[in-house]
Amino acid sequence: MAQDGRAAEREAAEALAVSALGFIAADPELLPRFLAITGIEARDIRRAAASRGFPAGVLQFVAAHEPTLLAFAQATGNDPSSVARALKALPFGDDRFEAST
Repeated sequence: MAQDGRAAEREAAEALAVSALGFIAADPELLPRFLAITGIEARDIRRAAASRGFPAGVLQFVAAHEPTLLAFAQATGNDPSSVARALKALPFGDDRFEAST
């Protein structure tokens, strides 16, 4: 049962990351900043999105800048703390790298 709960949390966290990526991509100021910080080329986003750590990276980007976090939360109807909770459910989303799966 605990495994099912973790799987559901991870699925919800991944869905939040997809929502965050859409939010970033729709913003003409955020997208260039995201690409510059991550070093990803716009044409490579789909390939990068397939990597294990990408969802956590998207949420870390949102969480790292409070105005972005608050704008994302407002636009999606989520509590800002949902981003931090989602990060804990994702591989590479917290500081326990050796435990990230």
